[in-house]
Amino acid sequence: MTTLLSVEAASVSAATGEIVAPVSFSLKAGRPFTILGETGSGKSLLAQAIIGVLPEGLTATGSVTIDGQVLSLAEPKRFRPLWGRKVGVLPQEPWLALDPTMVALEQVAEGHRYLGRLGEDEAISAARTDLEALGVLDAEAKLPGQLSGGMAQRVAFAAARAGGARIIIADEPTKGLDVSRRDEVIALLMQEVEAGGTVLVITHDLALARQMGGDLAVMLEGKIIETGEAVEVLSSPSHDYTRRLIAAEPENWAERVSAVVEDVDPILVASGIRKSRGGKLLFSGQDLSLRPGEIVGITGPSGSGKSSLGDVLLGLLKVDAGEVTRLPQAKPVRYQKLYQDPPSAFPQKITLGDAIADLLRLHRLDGTRVQPLMERLRLSSALLSRLPTEVSGGELQRFALLRVLLLDPLFLFADEPTSRLDLITQQETIDLLTELARERNCAVLLVSHDAALIEKTCDRQVQIGV
Repeated sequence: MTTLLSVEAASVSAATGEIVAPVSFSLKAGRPFTILGETGSGKSLLAQAIIGVLPEGLTATGSVTIDGQVLSLAEPKRFRPLWGRKVGVLPQEPWLALDPTMVALEQVAEGHRYLGRLGEDEAISAARTDLEALGVLDAEAKLPGQLSGGMAQRVAFAAARAGGARIIIADEPTKGLDVSRRDEVIALLMQEVEAGGTVLVITHDLALARQMGGDLAVMLEGKIIETGEAVEVLSSPSHDYTRRLIAAEPENWAERVSAVVEDVDPILVASGIRKSRGGKLLFSGQDLSLRPGEIVGITGPSGSGKSSLGDVLLGLLKVDAGEVTRLPQAKPVRYQKLYQDPPSAFPQKITLGDAIADLLRLHRLDGTRVQPLMERLRLSSALLSRLPTEVSGGELQRFALLRVLLLDPLFLFADEPTSRLDLITQQETIDLLTELARERNCAVLLVSHDAALIEKTCDRQVQIGV
């Protein structure tokens, strides 16, 4: 079996020491390789080192061999000629990878034009075919800022594949997608494999790892702790962490007992609301009320309007018809949103510590509450000195939850709040979110593509778009 990419003793270090211990592995033609691990385990940093895009302040050692060419990880600029042609990258943060001023069709066509050397009309036709295959042809004339997280991820995937690279590095490629869309992305990744290419998948999603098959490495605290055939590792794990990871799947969670008091007045009521976006009717005649401490799950396929429903309830979008009533005596800041993609909610040029300090100063909050909440969210104080782009997606999502909880919300719209988290951290975060909702009488509207998570977490469910 031909080796397309070989990694030798790859490691990542910061000024404070080693973050990722030396690791070696090979990507074979016609076979996927998955690195599975929790948020902050170093798996994304390892992938970034391999393609030469580590954040400033981090350095890599070791080497990568691609088509017989040996490249030192200490010289990242040498990787650039390979981008798109030999190695295609599907990043964890599609909104940071896509040009915010360029519509989706043109972003994909650009790859076909400059890397695939197609003519203008051919490039546009190929790009349209790619978007249609991913179910996002209706996004062709939209800017990245007009796309949902799932749609942006699929557009980024189409762009990554446009140059014809045989090696695809996919960092959390199914994050935020429902089951059907996840299966479509997996099928597309496997097309690359079946055509004689290879895929390196970085993920915390056990379902993705199972479906990809091939070779699997489990990563914890910067070290590979278990490797082997995916089917064997996941059916008979040898390491305690891998066993804990499997046990933390929502299907294995205990059933929760509802603690909602039925005769308490609701803190939010929606009556007969209707909303269309982009000429598409999302929902009509929708009624919904939420009581203090109640957790309501919202389910539905990608693009069905789940995020729009939450935004309408918060007053971020105007309804086309109907009415939303919130407590008149409550300050607007106590109706909060936990965004699906936190990079869009954090300023990129200031550290996380400064962002939290700004929040405390603006709302005159008690700063002594920060550290206990950070500990409950498993956030290291060392992360406060970093920029949002210098932490993992899961760590940034937990900072977003920290920021929201400091405001003592009466109502929290949690839009896919755990889509970036590994299973263990997801379970801990949902436990914390549920506990705090009950403690503080905060109503939560929870959106998730994971039916088992909604079933085990919520007091009741509402489906839209089905």
